[in-house]
Order: sequence, then C-alpha cells, then structure tokens
Amino acid sequence: MILDASEGIHVVGEAADGEAAVAAARRLKPDVVLMDVRMPRLDGLEATRRILADNPYGSRVIMLTTFDLDEYVYTALRIGASGFLLKDVSPEQLVAAVRLVAAGDALLAPSITRRLVERWARPPAIAPSVSPAELGALTSCEREVLTLMARGLSNAELAERLTLSEATVKTHVARVLGRLGLRDRVQAVVLAYETGLVTPGES
Repeated sequence: MILDASEGIHVVGEAADGEAAVAAARRLKPDVVLMDVRMPRLDGLEATRRILADNPYGSRVIMLTTFDLDEYVYTALRIGASGFLLKDVSPEQLVAAVRLVAAGDALLAPSITRRLVERWARPPAIAPSVSPAELGALTSCEREVLTLMARGLSNAELAERLTLSEATVKTHVARVLGRLGLRDRVQAVVLAYETGLVTPGES
C-alpha cells in the first residue's frame, strides 16, 4: 500500500514464500525486489542468490531484516544484495530506499557496511570474484579510492581526503566498479575485505 501510493513506483507482484519470489522475479522482471531474510519454503538468502544468479533484466534486491541478524545481512551483501532495511523502517524511508536502489545506488551507508564487514568478514569458502592480482588493473588513485571506501568514507569525505571535487570522486568510484565488474559500492567494500586489500581493524 505504501509503495503503490508513491508516485512513480508500481508494485508488479507479491510472493508468500521464497520459491514463489524467485518465480515471480523471473516472470515479472522488477527493478527492485524487497526480500525478507526469513521466508517459508525457501529462505530469503537462497531466493536472493537464485534471483541474482539468473538476472539478465538487472533486478536489484533489498533485504528486510532486524538489526540482530548481522550475519545474515553480511551473507546477503556477499551474494549481491544492494542493501538492507530494518523491518520497522518508516514509510518515507521505505520509499526513499526503493528509489535509491532503483537508481543504481547502494542502500547501506559506508560506515554501516564497514561495521558489518569487519564483524563478519572471514576467509571465503569460495574464492572472491576478483583476485588480488586483478586489483592491479586499477590505477593508484582508483586503488586508493577503493581502500578508503572500504574504510567507511563517503564521497564527500573521499573528496576532502584526496583534495578532489565530489564529481571527480564519483567518476573514480564509477571506474572502480566498472573495472572490477561490481554492481555498487557495497560489493566494492566487501570485495576489498575479501581480497585482503583492507583487513578488519585497520584505521
């Protein structure tokens, strides 16, 4: 009701369980999927993994969770979710989040991303999609931008630290994502930790 009442947003489908959500996403090709972590028949994490693994239409997933489920949130980010919302989110925040993710941005503030990754980053059971050697494709400036993003700096803070305009910083961020084949800065932060570019606890 909240989303349908918002200008420019149209709810194209609903699903009562994870399997139905995967089927609906493939059939309806939505721009954004709101996925509960806890779903019957197929949990939200596995449903998200399946949706994003077979996703030629470019759907993005926002996970719905409670703050005490940090471990699930980290897993969701690692498999490609664009962010998460708490279940007690206000109507205004819900609408803003959907618009943000639909526009191609990530939902997590860099500082929140960093806290999650530092708490839950582990040597991955599956190799990350980008190897440490492939980070060599980045210029020194792009590598520094990636490092500072992973340490929780916003674009404004990056601009101040690097003595650049915010527009230039946005260009560098876009190039980092493009060179590494990443969807958004959330994935960039996760990758920086998993490849060892940044390690938990670094200042």
